[in-house]
Amino acid sequence: MKLISLIGARPQIIKEAILNKEFEKKGIKEILVHSGQHYDFNMSDVFFKVLNIRKADYNLGVGSATHAQMTAKTMIEFEKVVLKEHPDIILLYGDTNTTLAGAIVGAKLKIPVAHVEAGIRQEPKDMPEEINRVLTDRISKYLFCPSELAVNNLKKEGITEGVYFTGDIMYDLFLKMKPYFKEDIIDEFNLEENKYIVTTIHRDFNTDSKEKLENILKELDKISKEIKIVFPIHPRTKKRIDEFNLNKYTKDILLIEPLDYLSMMGLVQKSLLVITDSGGLQKETYFAGKRAIVVMPDTGWRELTQAGWNILSGTDEIKNKMDYIMNNKIASNVENIYGEGKAGEKIVKLLNI
Repeated sequence: MKLISLIGARPQIIKEAILNKEFEKKGIKEILVHSGQHYDFNMSDVFFKVLNIRKADYNLGVGSATHAQMTAKTMIEFEKVVLKEHPDIILLYGDTNTTLAGAIVGAKLKIPVAHVEAGIRQEPKDMPEEINRVLTDRISKYLFCPSELAVNNLKKEGITEGVYFTGDIMYDLFLKMKPYFKEDIIDEFNLEENKYIVTTIHRDFNTDSKEKLENILKELDKISKEIKIVFPIHPRTKKRIDEFNLNKYTKDILLIEPLDYLSMMGLVQKSLLVITDSGGLQKETYFAGKRAIVVMPDTGWRELTQAGWNILSGTDEIKNKMDYIMNNKIASNVENIYGEGKAGEKIVKLLNI
């Protein structure tokens, strides 16, 4: 079997690296194509050592542009590679423009498409990622779902063939990298386990509105009077706080530089809970056995909010949501929502039928 993996963003590189190990075990030849959509690979050396991240066989050099230009250029360049290599399967990840471009090329050339992270749905329906994932799911032959909810989302849309609950590859990653999590920040600031909250806020809908950002900071300021808040601050957020003159609300908050994955996970696993608007972090918090307040109108990881593990919050009710979490235990079973950390193994087994 010959397979082409198309990637275009940092999380996709990681997912591909986990699957690559499984391909090698099964003797499947994998050709790695990078669209060049995002080209900032600022990852710790540990990632390269543990995951053995390799150089792409092809780089399409797409770079940043409008959605249409990125998608079109990726299609044009990727089609050339596919016609040259004649793969049996095209493997795609997530919900980027690269993902959609690869799916269309595969479908038009009648090559089976496999979609990792299929079935995720989120409001609003007009967001680029939602458009990309819905269309990719429509034309994929293999749909590898991270959760049972993702399987049900596809079922509601009439998609039942080739749908598999494999678990989440990011849980595979979490377990693989756990021995390397770093606790430097905990030591540096003398933080005590379960005596601090980790916060990240960076989404444009939260930071670009003075009213919303002020609401969030007021809520965090209230919470910081009761428990320490550690806030690895995104450059966009820092810029907006200065621009809107909101620094008065951050006096009691520990603002630190953004953290890499290993440091962030080390910080999260010793925290009390997490307040975030990050898609990845709300799920990684669950992997670490911690709950999260998600400052978003909706989430792609609805299985966590439906189980009551994570809670959605408006910008002006974060403190109330925190109090609720502190006073209410989880009633439903929240074990193995994303599998047992063997998603990579399952996906390769299904592809190698």
